[in-house]
Amino acid sequence: MKVAVMSDSTSYIPEELIEQHGVHIVPLSVVFGDTSYREGIDITTGEFYQKVRKSAELPKTSQPSIGMIARKLEELANDYDAVISIHLSSGISGTYQAVASAGEMVDGIDVYPYDSELSCMGQGFYVLEAAKLSESGESPEAIIERLDDIKQSVRAYFMADDLSHLQRGGRLNGAQAIVGSLLQIKPVLHFVDKKIVPFEKIRTRKKALNRIMGMLEKDAEQGKALKVVFIHANNESAAIELKEQFDASYPDMDTMISYFGPVIGTHLGEGALGVCWYTK
Repeated sequence: MKVAVMSDSTSYIPEELIEQHGVHIVPLSVVFGDTSYREGIDITTGEFYQKVRKSAELPKTSQPSIGMIARKLEELANDYDAVISIHLSSGISGTYQAVASAGEMVDGIDVYPYDSELSCMGQGFYVLEAAKLSESGESPEAIIERLDDIKQSVRAYFMADDLSHLQRGGRLNGAQAIVGSLLQIKPVLHFVDKKIVPFEKIRTRKKALNRIMGMLEKDAEQGKALKVVFIHANNESAAIELKEQFDASYPDMDTMISYFGPVIGTHLGEGALGVCWYTK
Protein backbone atom coordinates (compact mmCIF):
# COMPACT_ATOMS: atom_id res chain seq x y z
CA MET A 1 0.00 0.00 0.00
CA LYS A 2 1.33 3.43 -0.99
CA VAL A 3 0.63 5.98 1.77
CA ALA A 4 0.83 9.77 1.31
CA VAL A 5 1.38 12.15 4.20
CA MET A 6 -0.44 15.47 4.24
CA SER A 7 -0.56 18.34 6.70
CA ASP A 8 -1.57 21.98 6.82
CA SER A 9 0.68 25.01 6.64
CA THR A 10 0.65 25.64 10.40
CA SER A 11 3.07 22.74 10.90
CA TYR A 12 5.78 25.16 9.69
CA ILE A 13 8.11 22.36 8.61
CA PRO A 14 11.31 23.58 6.92
CA GLU A 15 10.85 23.57 3.16
CA GLU A 16 13.82 21.27 2.58
CA LEU A 17 12.25 18.61 4.83
CA ILE A 18 8.88 18.94 3.09
CA GLU A 19 10.59 18.30 -0.24
CA GLN A 20 12.87 15.57 1.10
CA HIS A 21 9.97 13.53 2.49
CA GLY A 22 7.35 14.40 -0.12
CA VAL A 23 4.91 15.89 2.39
CA HIS A 24 1.77 17.46 0.92
CA ILE A 25 0.54 20.74 2.41
CA VAL A 26 -2.84 22.49 2.36
CA PRO A 27 -2.59 26.16 3.33
CA LEU A 28 -4.47 28.16 5.93
CA SER A 29 -4.85 31.88 5.28
CA VAL A 30 -4.67 35.26 6.95
CA VAL A 31 -7.11 37.94 5.87
CA PHE A 32 -6.25 41.64 5.96
CA GLY A 33 -9.39 43.61 5.20
CA ASP A 34 -10.84 42.10 2.03
CA THR A 35 -7.63 40.39 0.92
CA SER A 36 -6.82 36.79 1.79
CA TYR A 37 -3.25 35.50 1.78
CA ARG A 38 -2.37 31.79 1.87
CA GLU A 39 0.54 31.45 4.27
CA GLY A 40 3.72 30.29 2.61
CA ILE A 41 2.25 30.92 -0.85
CA ASP A 42 0.90 34.46 -1.09
CA ILE A 43 2.73 35.89 1.91
CA THR A 44 5.99 35.04 3.65
CA THR A 45 6.35 35.07 7.41
CA GLY A 46 8.59 38.14 7.25
CA GLU A 47 6.12 40.01 5.07
CA PHE A 48 3.32 39.08 7.45
CA TYR A 49 4.98 40.58 10.54
CA GLN A 50 5.83 43.75 8.61
CA LYS A 51 2.20 44.03 7.48
CA VAL A 52 0.85 43.51 11.01
CA ARG A 53 3.02 46.36 12.33
CA LYS A 54 1.48 48.73 9.77
CA SER A 55 -2.09 47.50 10.19
CA ALA A 56 -4.59 49.19 12.53
CA GLU A 57 -6.35 45.86 13.11
CA LEU A 58 -5.14 42.30 13.40
CA PRO A 59 -5.89 40.04 10.44
CA LYS A 60 -8.39 37.25 10.67
CA THR A 61 -7.39 33.64 10.06
CA SER A 62 -9.13 31.19 7.75
CA GLN A 63 -9.01 27.41 7.36
CA PRO A 64 -8.88 25.71 3.94
CA SER A 65 -12.24 25.01 2.37
CA ILE A 66 -13.61 21.49 2.14
CA GLY A 67 -13.60 21.89 -1.65
CA MET A 68 -9.90 22.76 -1.72
CA ILE A 69 -9.08 19.78 0.47
CA ALA A 70 -11.25 17.45 -1.63
CA ARG A 71 -9.43 18.54 -4.80
CA LYS A 72 -6.09 17.82 -3.15
CA LEU A 73 -7.29 14.36 -2.06
CA GLU A 74 -8.53 13.61 -5.58
CA GLU A 75 -5.08 14.53 -6.89
CA LEU A 76 -3.41 12.22 -4.35
CA ALA A 77 -5.79 9.39 -5.28
CA ASN A 78 -4.06 9.19 -8.67
CA ASP A 79 -0.83 8.01 -7.03
CA TYR A 80 -1.66 6.74 -3.53
CA ASP A 81 -3.90 4.19 -1.84
CA ALA A 82 -4.19 6.07 1.45
CA VAL A 83 -3.27 9.38 3.09
CA ILE A 84 -2.42 10.19 6.70
CA SER A 85 -3.51 13.82 7.13
CA ILE A 86 -2.13 15.49 10.28
CA HIS A 87 -3.52 18.83 11.42
CA LEU A 88 -3.45 21.53 14.05
CA SER A 89 -5.59 21.01 17.11
CA SER A 90 -9.31 20.68 16.45
CA GLY A 91 -9.78 22.84 19.54
CA ILE A 92 -8.44 25.93 17.76
CA SER A 93 -9.36 25.27 14.12
CA GLY A 94 -11.91 23.41 12.04
CA THR A 95 -9.24 22.17 9.61
CA TYR A 96 -9.17 18.62 11.02
CA GLN A 97 -12.95 18.31 10.69
CA ALA A 98 -12.84 19.79 7.18
CA VAL A 99 -10.37 17.07 6.15
CA ALA A 100 -12.59 14.40 7.71
CA SER A 101 -15.57 15.74 5.75
CA ALA A 102 -13.61 16.01 2.49
CA GLY A 103 -12.33 12.47 2.94
CA GLU A 104 -15.89 11.17 2.89
CA MET A 105 -16.49 12.89 -0.45
CA VAL A 106 -13.53 11.44 -2.33
CA ASP A 107 -13.37 7.94 -3.80
CA GLY A 108 -10.27 5.91 -4.55
CA ILE A 109 -8.19 6.78 -1.49
CA ASP A 110 -8.50 5.94 2.21
CA VAL A 111 -8.20 9.11 4.29
CA TYR A 112 -6.92 8.98 7.88
CA PRO A 113 -7.33 12.42 9.50
CA TYR A 114 -5.17 12.87 12.60
CA ASP A 115 -5.63 15.55 15.26
CA SER A 116 -2.20 16.57 16.57
CA GLU A 117 -3.92 18.39 19.47
CA LEU A 118 -1.31 21.16 19.13
CA SER A 119 0.27 23.15 16.29
CA CYS A 120 3.49 24.51 14.73
CA MET A 121 6.56 22.28 14.59
CA GLY A 122 5.15 20.14 17.38
CA GLN A 123 2.55 19.14 14.81
CA GLY A 124 5.43 18.91 12.33
CA PHE A 125 7.08 16.23 14.48
CA TYR A 126 4.09 13.95 13.84
CA VAL A 127 4.21 14.75 10.12
CA LEU A 128 7.89 13.92 9.69
CA GLU A 129 7.58 10.72 11.74
CA ALA A 130 4.63 9.63 9.60
CA ALA A 131 6.56 10.42 6.41
CA LYS A 132 9.54 8.33 7.49
CA LEU A 133 7.31 5.40 8.39
CA SER A 134 5.48 5.71 5.07
CA GLU A 135 8.83 5.62 3.26
CA SER A 136 9.59 2.41 5.16
CA GLY A 137 6.39 0.82 3.88
CA GLU A 138 4.42 0.88 7.13
CA SER A 139 0.64 0.58 7.01
CA PRO A 140 -1.64 3.50 7.93
CA GLU A 141 -2.64 1.69 11.11
CA ALA A 142 0.99 1.23 12.18
CA ILE A 143 1.72 4.89 11.47
CA ILE A 144 -1.26 6.04 13.53
CA GLU A 145 -0.13 3.78 16.38
CA ARG A 146 3.31 5.44 16.40
CA LEU A 147 1.75 8.92 16.34
CA ASP A 148 -0.32 7.97 19.37
CA ASP A 149 2.93 6.89 21.09
CA ILE A 150 4.47 10.31 20.42
CA LYS A 151 1.37 11.98 21.86
CA GLN A 152 2.12 10.36 25.22
CA SER A 153 5.44 12.20 25.57
CA VAL A 154 5.10 15.42 23.55
CA ARG A 155 5.23 18.68 25.51
CA ALA A 156 4.89 22.21 24.19
CA TYR A 157 5.09 25.56 25.98
CA PHE A 158 4.88 29.07 24.52
CA MET A 159 5.59 32.53 25.89
CA ALA A 160 3.65 35.47 24.47
CA ASP A 161 5.96 38.48 24.59
CA ASP A 162 3.42 41.13 23.57
CA LEU A 163 0.32 41.31 25.78
CA SER A 164 -1.13 44.16 23.72
CA HIS A 165 -1.14 41.81 20.72
CA LEU A 166 -3.12 39.22 22.68
CA GLN A 167 -5.50 41.97 23.78
CA ARG A 168 -5.98 43.21 20.19
CA GLY A 169 -6.87 39.69 19.14
CA GLY A 170 -9.51 39.36 21.86
CA ARG A 171 -7.51 36.81 23.86
CA LEU A 172 -7.03 39.25 26.76
CA ASN A 173 -9.25 42.10 27.94
CA GLY A 174 -7.91 45.66 28.07
CA ALA A 175 -7.55 45.88 31.83
CA GLN A 176 -5.59 42.63 31.94
CA ALA A 177 -3.29 43.88 29.20
CA ILE A 178 -2.54 47.12 31.05
CA VAL A 179 -1.93 45.41 34.39
CA GLY A 180 0.08 42.65 32.74
CA SER A 181 2.31 45.14 30.97
CA LEU A 182 2.92 47.14 34.13
CA LEU A 183 3.88 43.99 36.03
CA GLN A 184 5.89 42.61 33.08
CA ILE A 185 3.70 39.50 33.11
CA LYS A 186 4.70 36.96 30.46
CA PRO A 187 2.01 34.28 30.16
CA VAL A 188 3.34 30.78 29.52
CA LEU A 189 0.77 28.90 27.46
CA HIS A 190 0.23 25.25 26.59
CA PHE A 191 -2.39 22.94 25.12
CA VAL A 192 -4.90 21.20 27.37
CA ASP A 193 -7.82 19.24 25.93
CA LYS A 194 -6.90 20.57 22.47
CA LYS A 195 -7.12 24.25 23.48
CA ILE A 196 -4.49 26.88 24.32
CA VAL A 197 -4.71 27.80 27.99
CA PRO A 198 -2.42 29.57 30.48
CA PHE A 199 0.11 27.33 32.18
CA GLU A 200 1.57 30.00 34.46
CA LYS A 201 1.71 33.80 34.58
CA ILE A 202 5.32 34.70 35.28
CA ARG A 203 7.00 38.03 36.01
CA THR A 204 9.53 38.99 33.31
CA ARG A 205 10.51 37.41 30.04
CA LYS A 206 13.70 35.90 31.45
CA LYS A 207 11.87 34.06 34.23
CA ALA A 208 9.24 32.75 31.81
CA LEU A 209 11.90 31.33 29.49
CA ASN A 210 13.83 29.89 32.44
CA ARG A 211 10.66 28.13 33.57
CA ILE A 212 10.15 26.54 30.13
CA MET A 213 13.81 25.58 29.80
CA GLY A 214 13.76 24.10 33.31
CA MET A 215 10.98 21.70 32.32
CA LEU A 216 12.88 20.69 29.18
CA GLU A 217 16.10 20.13 31.13
CA LYS A 218 14.27 18.04 33.72
CA ASP A 219 13.22 15.61 30.99
CA ALA A 220 16.71 15.68 29.43
CA GLU A 221 18.31 14.86 32.79
CA GLN A 222 16.34 11.62 32.91
CA GLY A 223 18.47 10.30 30.08
CA LYS A 224 15.70 10.34 27.49
CA ALA A 225 16.63 10.79 23.83
CA LEU A 226 14.65 13.91 22.97
CA LYS A 227 13.73 15.66 19.74
CA VAL A 228 13.50 19.38 20.57
CA VAL A 229 12.42 22.43 18.59
CA PHE A 230 12.86 26.07 19.57
CA ILE A 231 10.20 28.23 17.93
CA HIS A 232 10.18 32.00 17.40
CA ALA A 233 7.88 34.72 16.08
CA ASN A 234 10.24 36.84 13.97
CA ASN A 235 12.97 36.64 16.61
CA GLU A 236 15.32 33.94 15.34
CA SER A 237 18.30 35.14 17.38
CA ALA A 238 16.42 34.46 20.62
CA ALA A 239 15.54 30.92 19.50
CA ILE A 240 19.15 30.29 18.46
CA GLU A 241 20.32 31.50 21.88
CA LEU A 242 18.00 29.03 23.64
CA LYS A 243 19.11 26.21 21.35
CA GLU A 244 22.81 26.94 21.91
CA GLN A 245 22.26 27.13 25.66
CA PHE A 246 20.57 23.72 25.65
CA ASP A 247 23.03 22.15 23.18
CA ALA A 248 25.97 23.15 25.39
CA SER A 249 24.57 21.12 28.28
CA TYR A 250 23.02 18.29 26.25
CA PRO A 251 25.10 17.91 23.06
CA ASP A 252 23.64 14.50 22.19
CA MET A 253 20.05 15.74 21.86
CA ASP A 254 18.41 16.26 18.46
CA THR A 255 17.52 19.97 18.26
CA MET A 256 16.26 22.37 15.59
CA ILE A 257 14.82 25.86 15.03
CA SER A 258 11.34 26.65 13.68
CA TYR A 259 8.98 29.62 13.64
CA PHE A 260 5.44 30.86 14.28
CA GLY A 261 4.08 31.65 10.83
CA PRO A 262 1.25 34.04 9.92
CA VAL A 263 -1.76 32.07 11.20
CA ILE A 264 -0.37 31.23 14.64
CA GLY A 265 1.59 34.49 14.76
CA THR A 266 -1.71 36.35 14.46
CA HIS A 267 -2.73 34.97 17.84
CA LEU A 268 0.60 34.87 19.71
CA GLY A 269 2.15 38.07 18.40
CA GLU A 270 5.64 39.03 17.29
CA GLY A 271 8.39 38.14 19.76
CA ALA A 272 6.68 34.98 21.05
CA LEU A 273 8.93 32.03 21.80
CA GLY A 274 8.14 28.37 22.30
CA VAL A 275 9.80 25.04 23.00
CA CYS A 276 8.38 21.65 22.07
CA TRP A 277 9.87 18.20 22.58
CA TYR A 278 9.07 14.50 22.60
CA THR A 279 10.85 11.25 23.39
CA LYS A 280 12.33 9.68 20.25
